[in-house]
Amino acid sequence: MIEVSSLTKKYGNFLAVDDVSFTINRGEVVGFLGPNGAGKSTIMNILTGYLSLTGGKVTVDGYDVLEQPEQAKRRIGYLPEIPPLYTDMTVLEYLYFIYDLKKVKFPKRMHIEEIVNLVKIKEVENRLIKTLSKGYKQRVGIAQALVGNPDVLILDEPTVGLDPKQIIEIRDLIARLGKNHTIILSSHILSEIQAVCERVIIINRGHLVADDTPTELSKNLSKDHSVIVRAVGEKEELTKILSSVKGVQKVLCLGKKEENSLDFVVTPEVDCDIRKEIAARLIERKRPLLVLTSNELTLEQVFMRLTYDADIEEGKK
Repeated sequence: MIEVSSLTKKYGNFLAVDDVSFTINRGEVVGFLGPNGAGKSTIMNILTGYLSLTGGKVTVDGYDVLEQPEQAKRRIGYLPEIPPLYTDMTVLEYLYFIYDLKKVKFPKRMHIEEIVNLVKIKEVENRLIKTLSKGYKQRVGIAQALVGNPDVLILDEPTVGLDPKQIIEIRDLIARLGKNHTIILSSHILSEIQAVCERVIIINRGHLVADDTPTELSKNLSKDHSVIVRAVGEKEELTKILSSVKGVQKVLCLGKKEENSLDFVVTPEVDCDIRKEIAARLIERKRPLLVLTSNELTLEQVFMRLTYDADIEEGKK
């Protein structure tokens, strides 16, 4: 769907993006991460056609963004961090304006009605945009990106400035949209990326430093693959149960952290996921399982390892 090959972007003598390549397949929901100044926004603006590239090639559904910009742009819906809203228009007036601007061929009224219902802004469709809450303005911003039914949605910080309830609502909307669209989601809320995205691309200092699933990134960068188990029972019995699980290398009791229960660190053999078997074995023995969590790195820790630690190393040179 999206092919980025040896992408380079210079601003004068400053190299903002340096030989970045990746592919995003149709139907994927991809998190696009990077610290401020990493080149992430530059790449997104090149994908949408807002910026030219210095070197390399970018195609969207086979169309080159430089040589066939109109065809490429028709396949992309873009929500910038600050939605491009005309606040003196009503919601419907604005969406009809975007429809005409994009030269959409679908039946206008029916197409806009479908989008309004999808993003749940029917109750405010006749209100001036300037009177809407931040959450509704974000929904209108997503609605304008959906006009023309593009194959690809690029969403830059779609939940910035929202309250927790609004964040959950927008996150649920993105998950629904991911069933019918290829989505690139940029956010500084890493829990949001982990909840919605099946794959993560991380950019740092203009370079691609990671491209994988959150689970595999955590697994590959973590030195500690053990799990923490909290279960109800006696030490000897629980140790015996946990030690009997296939793939378990070592069991260490950490003592009581909660009434009537014990915590254990359970270390697996190499490349062995023991969590399902541990849960099944404890249930089989009628020992209540209260906690089962991995000691592998979180996405936030992975991000810091790949960006912050890299910056420290760069500074030492």
